[in-house]
Amino acid sequence: MAVHKLHVDEFSDDRYLLFAIHSRIEDYRIAYLLNKHLGIKLERKQNDLDVDYLKSSYAIYEWDNKVEYIIWNLVSNCCVKEEEAITSTGVLFGNNNKIVKTYNLIPELKTVDYLLKISGEIYGLDEQFILETLQKIPQIITSYSVNPIKIKSRENIIF
Repeated sequence: MAVHKLHVDEFSDDRYLLFAIHSRIEDYRIAYLLNKHLGIKLERKQNDLDVDYLKSSYAIYEWDNKVEYIIWNLVSNCCVKEEEAITSTGVLFGNNNKIVKTYNLIPELKTVDYLLKISGEIYGLDEQFILETLQKIPQIITSYSVNPIKIKSRENIIF
């Protein structure tokens, strides 16, 4: 009997553009500014992006441009959660200490606040124009293009 093996790398030729955005404003304001300056129509998805069985969740916005066959995604890279602190069971007076933990969708990019992913038929897109437009938005501290091949945890940005 013949054994057939499937290699995941054979299906990873999906090309997309990835931009890192540094900004301290809320996700809905970033989505509004991107819509205004780039002429796109990002909308908040009904469900957040969950990673590691609800360990962390990230706000995600999407616009499916059916005319040009391009999908735009804006996703938060940071998740701040309040969790119960681990305490000894032999404590006379129980104290409910909570600790705040920060998780990142892409751990290699810990300082990045948001990621803009553009996938589909992107061959006609002007990457330099998008980058210049992002950098002209006053509420964005900085933005730059990220090479997805150099990211070890790129499976987290497969939506």
